[in-house]
Amino acid sequence: MNLNEYQEQAKTTAVYTSSEQRLICTVLGLGGEAGEVSEKFKKIFRDKGGQISDVDRREIQKELGDVLWYLAVLSDTMGLTLDEVATLNLEKLKARQAQGRLHGSGDNR
Repeated sequence: MNLNEYQEQAKTTAVYTSSEQRLICTVLGLGGEAGEVSEKFKKIFRDKGGQISDVDRREIQKELGDVLWYLAVLSDTMGLTLDEVATLNLEKLKARQAQGRLHGSGDNR
């Protein structure tokens, strides 16, 4: 499955009552799910000495899937395909790499 195929299928499970609700809920949901990924890692390092078990890996995979779902639906809400988002991101990173600016801070480096 490619990114756009995933996005098309993900959209069929997005049930919102308005475009405004869809935008707000997907933005907040993306942040929430990314936070859940962070929480999983925090607990692995706090409670398990950083040892990631197969069970941990599977649980993180589920949370990453939720991040991907929200990203797919939010991108669609903004009129973007996941392929477009991914392509632009790689172009940006390759340009930074060519300029020796992968490290550092700021959006437009």
